[in-house]
Amino acid sequence: MSTPTERPRIVVGVDGSPASRVAVGWAAHDAVMRNVALTLVHVANGDVVPWPRALPSGFGEWQQTRGRQFLAEATGVAEQAMGGIGSVDVSTEMYYSATVPTLVDLSKGAEMIVVGSRGHGAIGSLLGSVSASLVQHARCPVAVVHDEIPLAPHPAHAPVLVGVDGSPASERATAIAFDEASRRQVDLIALHAWSEAGVLDFPGFDWSSIKLAEDEVLAERLAGWQERYPDVKVHRLVVCDHPARQIIEHSQEAQLVVVGSHGLGGFAGMLLGSVSAAVVQAARTPVIVARQA
Repeated sequence: MSTPTERPRIVVGVDGSPASRVAVGWAAHDAVMRNVALTLVHVANGDVVPWPRALPSGFGEWQQTRGRQFLAEATGVAEQAMGGIGSVDVSTEMYYSATVPTLVDLSKGAEMIVVGSRGHGAIGSLLGSVSASLVQHARCPVAVVHDEIPLAPHPAHAPVLVGVDGSPASERATAIAFDEASRRQVDLIALHAWSEAGVLDFPGFDWSSIKLAEDEVLAERLAGWQERYPDVKVHRLVVCDHPARQIIEHSQEAQLVVVGSHGLGGFAGMLLGSVSAAVVQAARTPVIVARQA
């Protein structure tokens, strides 16, 4: 496998599926905003089990032809998405190897890796299992893009939503969210969900007093970022509920959701791996999971 390039770039997985095409368009727009190169990657899955004893004659040539077609179509989608907003260098790469290890390896040299939420479900496609694996193992932030119509009435003006819990993963998510909101010139919703199993049913439980304390903590965690990004208007939201449910619910009014890959446990815990996985699965808005390089 080739050594990942050193230049700043966004890598996007291409397999010709509707979700892949939407992911390419989204990635092209984000690359222009960041002024970084865009690399379109197709992986012809090399770990196919031969059946019954050998692959059909000409199978490799068919994979290569189909891969070139996918990449050519994706290049057109990227160029169309960039029309009128700017342009960046667009390149294509094709690999014959196992899909997930290949994309994880490429993520080591990428600013972000972008995939559709689901693929064709055929040989060489980016399946839902691929996006799920990247969320767990990539070495850079991972954007998962759905091909459904956005629920926000005006997606281009809708805010960015970020989950905040004070963990290192949450801090990385906050950094990405502020940067994305600034580049898109939209507001930022910073959501902190406080929850603990059984506490809500405890006699004398007073959420109002806890909320005041959590409001102050959230304000402190955002203060430095607000100074760094004075152009971003921040809406702080503190709720008493399961974090995944709240993030998914509020994602309907956002154009982008940013979450950490994992977080703290106990009362402070919010962005556990199960939470980010649930958000990626259920939110119809593009989701960036703030993986660490």
